[in-house]
Amino acid sequence: MPRRLAPDEAALWKKVAATVEPLAKPQPSPLEPAAPPTVRPPTSLPKGHARPAARPPAPLPPPRRAHQAATLDSHWDRRLRKGLVRPDMSIDLHGHSLASAQALLDETIGIALLRGARVLLVVAGRLRPGADRLPQMHGLPRPRGAIRAALPDWLAVSPHADSIVALRPAHISHGGAGAVYLILRRARD
Repeated sequence: MPRRLAPDEAALWKKVAATVEPLAKPQPSPLEPAAPPTVRPPTSLPKGHARPAARPPAPLPPPRRAHQAATLDSHWDRRLRKGLVRPDMSIDLHGHSLASAQALLDETIGIALLRGARVLLVVAGRLRPGADRLPQMHGLPRPRGAIRAALPDWLAVSPHADSIVALRPAHISHGGAGAVYLILRRARD
């Protein structure tokens, strides 16, 4: 059971509540059908009636691709670690909002696939500790490293996810911790 407010807390709450205006309920668009009313099943059935069979659970969403954990053969990994692989294309996401960076990344991956590129260098900035856990607050700047933190999620849901083989950290000569290599599947003729 929730605790009762103290008299001074109740007085303060009344002052705050008096300054608040309720939000207007959104009106359905004339083009969109109104949501059907929800019907609650009766808690008890009349005598002699059997309860209907339970619905099967909804299907699970498809598993997300984990490009960071994807395996490359040791030759590829060794060449990437030593900086012996030259990227076919590169993209710099600095200065973009999260939405525009994601759109630009998807567009660039599509172009790279059309050109037959195998290695795309994505410069997104360094991943700051906790950047993926801090929410965006209105009026406050997004924490540094947010684009880099969002990359694996964006790639997992990208329309090109099936064409992405792996995501690897870039060599220091290509940006080090501020960049990643995106290894793309070889085009089939």
